[in-house]
Amino acid sequence: MRRAAGSVIAMVACKGGKTMIHSTRATGRPRPTRRDVLGMAAALGAGALVFDAPFARAQVKGGELRVSQYSNPSSLDPSTGRSGADHTVLWTIYDTLVDFSPDLKPMPGLAESWEWENETTLVLKLRQGVTFHDGEPFNSAAVQANFDHAKNGPRSTIRQDWASVDSVEARDDHTVALNLSEPDGALVMVLSDRAGMMASPKAIRESGEAGFDRTPVGTGQMKFVKWDDAQQVVTERNESYWREGMPHLDGITFVIITDNQTGLRSVLSGQNNFVYRVPPVRVEEVSKNPDFTTYIGPQLYVQMVYFNLSEGRGPMEDVRVRQAINYAMNKEAYNTIVTSGNGEIAHCQFPKATEAYTDEIGAMYPYDPDRAKALLKEAGFGGGLKLVSNHYSDPQSAQRMEIIAAMLEAVGITLENTVAAVAQSNKTWNEGVGDIHLSAWTGRPDPAMTLSLLFHKNAYYNKGGSEPSVELTEAIDETRRLVDAEKRMESIHRAIRLERENAMCLPMVFEPQIITHANNVKGWEPNIIGKPRYGGMWMES
Repeated sequence: MRRAAGSVIAMVACKGGKTMIHSTRATGRPRPTRRDVLGMAAALGAGALVFDAPFARAQVKGGELRVSQYSNPSSLDPSTGRSGADHTVLWTIYDTLVDFSPDLKPMPGLAESWEWENETTLVLKLRQGVTFHDGEPFNSAAVQANFDHAKNGPRSTIRQDWASVDSVEARDDHTVALNLSEPDGALVMVLSDRAGMMASPKAIRESGEAGFDRTPVGTGQMKFVKWDDAQQVVTERNESYWREGMPHLDGITFVIITDNQTGLRSVLSGQNNFVYRVPPVRVEEVSKNPDFTTYIGPQLYVQMVYFNLSEGRGPMEDVRVRQAINYAMNKEAYNTIVTSGNGEIAHCQFPKATEAYTDEIGAMYPYDPDRAKALLKEAGFGGGLKLVSNHYSDPQSAQRMEIIAAMLEAVGITLENTVAAVAQSNKTWNEGVGDIHLSAWTGRPDPAMTLSLLFHKNAYYNKGGSEPSVELTEAIDETRRLVDAEKRMESIHRAIRLERENAMCLPMVFEPQIITHANNVKGWEPNIIGKPRYGGMWMES
């Protein structure tokens, strides 16, 4: 396994199986002591403990990676997708202008280099000799076309990512200048996400605005073959890939299995060979299997309840109701039941290991059902309140909503549940149905992106374009506008505090990142976002 920069990786041998325990230091979390690691090893029933050491194996071509994918994609067009789970598929088909390291440092991607010519002009030097899967050249004109598609397309969900960019200027075939209306300190990392995924302009034109959702063409290591809705997405090797010697795999097939328990069973039985979001309750069991490796580490993936603050929603427009919901949650109990105590209680969208978290934010909304009842009474709902909820139909989501519903009922709030598979549930929510939606936020490379995408009045994920606080909108804008790192982080802290005061959502718990794969799967490298990327992976014969 390759060692990630700024990280410590321990491999625990668990009665024949292997469990890798990862702790990142790049974001400020203390390095685990020997006692910490030995304690975790003991908890997993470990028989021996060794630290991973560098080693060389011949990387061979061939073989198919079969991934148990917990969600059917919402779209395979980066500009129109509505689900964070799409990324793991998108990253195989598309390259981004800016890449990122496992600890979220920007790295060259389709842009070989970049520099700020001034505070409002970012100049990108594009990689030469790169072609899209349909044979079309990747060049400055392609970047211009992708910008237009993302910012002006009628179905785009990422306009906010490009909000600061007025125009893309082609200075030559492989140099572009992004001309900004105001400084944007987050823009480089924005280009490592959906906004930086480059699609073939020709394919977009020929497929039509909606058709490209299902016929993606990028420059990535894998070419799209087919998408059998709610069953599988099939890709094959891009023989003309620009990274020398890659890809190693013949193809990657994403098998859609919405129940994570079933997904794990599909790997243990040999139907598939890689699964992520393994249920924590299965870790001890799977760690004992000598044919598989299980990884446990931190991630940004946070279980949370979204609020519909649309005008006319009644109770949800009242900040006292939203605050009451936050006070009603016993997150310690929730974490114990849902993650077997392996998760981290969420006070906002950023875990304690990140710079974005502060103790001030962590002290907000302690479990206080009496305070919740008092706020509801003050808001005029002392006699009870009924809300419409929206959640996924898999057993884990049903269990989580059952726990949340019980805590809400204890303070006088009852729920009428709307239940569907992930894609349909998200579609229903995005159409404005329901008061609350139990889902997750899968994290973004820069904290300002998360704030901008979730809570800005123009954000896609802010249902109804609510603006409970002009001050909050201004603070979010400032997180993008500032370039000085220290001042920018102060602005991020302020925006998080203002969001929490306005209680625009209910963060619950950060799931541990748990991945299990067959031992012949090689080259996978974790990242703090928690969404697997499959570049550089290969199959041992």
